Amino acid sequence: MRDFISERAREIPPSGIRKFFDLVLTMEGVISLGVGEPDFRTPWTICESGIYSVEQGATSYSSNRGIQKLRDALSRHLAQQYNLSYDSNTEMIITTGVSEGLDIAIRAVTDPGDEVLIAQPSYVSYAPCVTLAGGKPVPVRCVEKDHFKLNPDLLAEKITPKSKALLINFPNNPTGAVMSKDDLKPIADLAIDHDLVVISDEVYSELSYEKPHCATATVGDLRERTITLNGFSKAYAMTGWRIGYLCAPPELCDAALKIHQYVMLCAPVIGQAGAAEALHSAEEDKNGMVNEYRLRRNMFIAGLNRAGLPCHVPEGAFYAFPSIEKTGLSDSEFAERLLHEQKVAVVPGSVFGEGGAGHIRCAYAVSRQDLSEALKRIESFITDL
Repeated sequence: MRDFISERAREIPPSGIRKFFDLVLTMEGVISLGVGEPDFRTPWTICESGIYSVEQGATSYSSNRGIQKLRDALSRHLAQQYNLSYDSNTEMIITTGVSEGLDIAIRAVTDPGDEVLIAQPSYVSYAPCVTLAGGKPVPVRCVEKDHFKLNPDLLAEKITPKSKALLINFPNNPTGAVMSKDDLKPIADLAIDHDLVVISDEVYSELSYEKPHCATATVGDLRERTITLNGFSKAYAMTGWRIGYLCAPPELCDAALKIHQYVMLCAPVIGQAGAAEALHSAEEDKNGMVNEYRLRRNMFIAGLNRAGLPCHVPEGAFYAFPSIEKTGLSDSEFAERLLHEQKVAVVPGSVFGEGGAGHIRCAYAVSRQDLSEALKRIESFITDL
């Protein structure tokens, strides 16, 4: 029998996060700081709207672009929140989570052999999605001395005549780094000078703790060459509802829409109903969750530093990214031993690319009680090394 597996499928590794947490599922008493998922329940008004939509028989396909009511509400929300102006009929697609938006955005702009620059450390799916599209992922390292922001000099070093796109994610998973308008301006200049399309994953935009989020497309003349990705999973605790969105100028949006039509058709209509309700009534719930994350962040970062794991203060998302280099262990060794010896689950930083080596990712999207106990266990582990 022939080997039926495609070369591209062979090239991509299994998810470093999921591979590690398959082991966690076999153990009892583990405090998991691993999965990037809110520990809050979806606000009830959102749930109720989903239930009501089912009761009213809203179980058919929607438009490929998504329900008009949701798109119109999103257009208003983006204008008010981020000064982003997108036409709900020609510049927006409701996607099945940000993951689908990322996939169709990359495929819409990538030809075989194109290089896609990826700010790293980065979410584990970025490079594999580029590979599956026939492109070449090119990591651009974001370093700790820059608080894991994208350094324009390091970016410029990686740009070649084959560079087609730049993929960024701020606030960042796994580092919690944030880019201000001043930080983004030299990045915008490079993108324009080298004629790059920018794919900006802003799913953590609502989780910005020190200052309002700066949308990449609002910087300089980037709007005409930027694909903005965002969604409802993190800010509204709606991970399982699978609702994201893609916004871009008409030509880019239409290219992504063609792929979306064939691979997904439309996002779940029940989830779309919930997302529309989130924009209408869940602002107070969202703000309450963000304030709680801020308190957890402050508590957890202080505890990590006391325990001997130096950690910059993340300005967004809900991740801490401490250095474990002083322990003398690799990040994988640290994570595996911490799990087996103290039953605390974290993610090795190297699964987010070479730029993450020597660090671990800890999600503080768990209760303060669990965070406090996890810190005790981490400190005990380090003391015993």
